[in-house]
Amino acid sequence: MQRRTKWMLAGALIGIPAAGGLALFYLAKQHASKIEPYIRDQALAYLRDRFHAEVEIADLRIDIPTLSPVKMYLTKGRGVMASVTARGVLLRKNVHLLLRMQTMRFEVDLGQLFEPHKGVTVVMLDGVEIVLPPKGEAPKRQKNSGGGASPDVRIGEILITNAKLTISPKDKKRVPLEFELHRIRLLDAGNNAPMRYEAELRNAKPPGEVVANGHFGPWDRDEPGDTPLDGDYKFDRANLAVFTAIGGILNSTGHFQGKLNDFLAKGEATVPDFYLKTSGNKLPLVAKFEVQVDGTNGNTILKPVHGRIGKTSFVTSGGVVKQDGDQRRTIALDVNMPAGRLEDVLLLAMKGKNPFMSGVLQMKSKVLLPPLTGKVIEKLRLNGQFVIKDAKFLRSLIQDRLDQMSRQAQGQPKNQEIDEVVSMMSGRFALANELITMQDLAFGIPGADLKLNGTYNLGNEAIDFHGDLRLQAKLSQTQTGWKRLALKPVDPFFAKNGAGLYTKIKITGTRKEPKLGREK
Repeated sequence: MQRRTKWMLAGALIGIPAAGGLALFYLAKQHASKIEPYIRDQALAYLRDRFHAEVEIADLRIDIPTLSPVKMYLTKGRGVMASVTARGVLLRKNVHLLLRMQTMRFEVDLGQLFEPHKGVTVVMLDGVEIVLPPKGEAPKRQKNSGGGASPDVRIGEILITNAKLTISPKDKKRVPLEFELHRIRLLDAGNNAPMRYEAELRNAKPPGEVVANGHFGPWDRDEPGDTPLDGDYKFDRANLAVFTAIGGILNSTGHFQGKLNDFLAKGEATVPDFYLKTSGNKLPLVAKFEVQVDGTNGNTILKPVHGRIGKTSFVTSGGVVKQDGDQRRTIALDVNMPAGRLEDVLLLAMKGKNPFMSGVLQMKSKVLLPPLTGKVIEKLRLNGQFVIKDAKFLRSLIQDRLDQMSRQAQGQPKNQEIDEVVSMMSGRFALANELITMQDLAFGIPGADLKLNGTYNLGNEAIDFHGDLRLQAKLSQTQTGWKRLALKPVDPFFAKNGAGLYTKIKITGTRKEPKLGREK
């Protein structure tokens, strides 16, 4: 073989593989250069279709391990994990912010990029702000445009930190509801499928820690607030002292189900040290509740709530709602106490550790706290009725006087067997502008009945009651000795309306200095 031929053959043997290698290298480089824009396009398409919104990404960086382009081309990237970091991610609907993410990080297997079904193990989001528009104000859903077919992506886990959920009210004058979310973990996030979640957040008012887990989604792209939501929660150490009138540390557990902007919650709440700030006396409070929560405005409707304070059971229903044009919420409740302990109620409401009376309290009342400025007692409205049975005064001096009054009213002023008599009270009451109005107020002990109508001013403690007193005994029978004989001639003048003694009376003055006298 001639030398020239040998060189030509050698050149061919070397050149052909080299040319092939160069071609392969060129194709690999071309393939690699497509990765970053492709990932960007896929991310935009996924977010656009997932949330039905316009998407902006301020900065997208992709870190790919240093590998031979030829190896990348030959393996098609299988097993090669690319780290993707997106910053300044914004999702808008008709220029209104829907979702903001300061950073979004995830890793993707380059071998799956160009496959129809893609999987991402973990997505990490930080500095997330979600803004739900008022119901009915989201734009009509349109066909996907500008991004081609939406990618089919299955995400194993989404970790969200430092997030805030804002629910926009329909009334633009109202302040949006905001929830600070410390940490959320979403599992099995795929297209059109609900996700399991674990969440930790701090409630603003009353302040306390909430831990919840359940299901979220699939995301409703047309009405984000209609996205399904359910779960179990635990609310720990919520300090009720942030409110004007009450205090104590609340703990609660329960279950909720519905939508982001409207859900039903059932659970139990305990406050071992519940108190009213007017008295400071602490009693254990337990309540089992069912409430409907409107997330668009924060209105809460109470289904019958069954509670117990001390040893007194009660049932309440109603709502905490914000009316159009109001800056604060109105509390409107119906309270029913079928057989409460009077001493529990007095201990809760009045200063001092020793209630002055015991008995069985039956009460029904409407409670209204309108959204006005000022102290609670200045705003509070009550309208109801009550009955106190088997009432006994726990202060011996008062009870001794009642015992003596009962002896006289029965015409037996020296009968010491009449002792420890029980009383009965009933009436209708209304409270407005710090003024309690009592109607048909009745007080009875064996042998005597007192009926009054009048008012008591909570501000200056002024008393103004008028009514009548009826005794079973005649006037003379209330006395002993010579007084009994001396009064017999006037008995007919006081015996009226079927009573041995009947007279009209008035109680005026103040709580500290009451004045009892006959009406003229």
